[in-house]
Amino acid sequence: MLPWEILGRARADGGGELVLHHRDGEFVIRVGGRELMSSRGSHSEEELAREAIARLPPHGGAGGPRLLIGGLGMGFTTRAALDALPACAEVVVAEIVPAVVLWNRGPIAHLAGRPLEDARTRVELADVARVIAGTRVRFDAILLDVDNGPHGLTRKANHLLYSEAGLASARRALRPGGLLAVWSASPDEAFARRLRRAGYQTDTVAVAARGGAGGPKHTIFFGRLPGPPPKPGALT
Repeated sequence: MLPWEILGRARADGGGELVLHHRDGEFVIRVGGRELMSSRGSHSEEELAREAIARLPPHGGAGGPRLLIGGLGMGFTTRAALDALPACAEVVVAEIVPAVVLWNRGPIAHLAGRPLEDARTRVELADVARVIAGTRVRFDAILLDVDNGPHGLTRKANHLLYSEAGLASARRALRPGGLLAVWSASPDEAFARRLRRAGYQTDTVAVAARGGAGGPKHTIFFGRLPGPPPKPGALT
């Protein structure tokens, strides 16, 4: 078996070291020796975007839908969002680690079809929690693909995103009828209860990490704000 090649290292803000590995066409980002994401397991990250956009109400404002994606990762969530959105949409990607942005413009840019080169994409090199906290009634959807979900792996401060205060902050940043979508490596009923207590209409789906019927499952939580009626088949 071929050895892993190290393509880059970066210090996660307040956490461990992120290391970008490559072997035989597969790219993996690890933190503290543990796999955080892999290019062969992107299906659930793509479903986060596709499922969220399918649940958005009809857009009646000026311009197109406006999304905030927290966590760039390998770019798969951003690419899936761009593929599902109209040409007039805007996608803001908040990423706290500069090296992750550089990797997505360099050695792993091809994996997701170079989403950062799309004119609809704007990168904010910032903590997504700060972006949300500084925003009022702006986004139609907020997609959080940060760390391992509500149970953080790389950074303790990420837990604040999923706290009662973090969910209240997201409410203020969303437009009426807006949607909060959260990717998680595992189910978390306590987080689902927090969403409901925070005033969101909730739904949870389990999706395959790599597509198909087998393999590990990841969880996507959806929280919708009161507002325009949903599309058929969306949250009720």
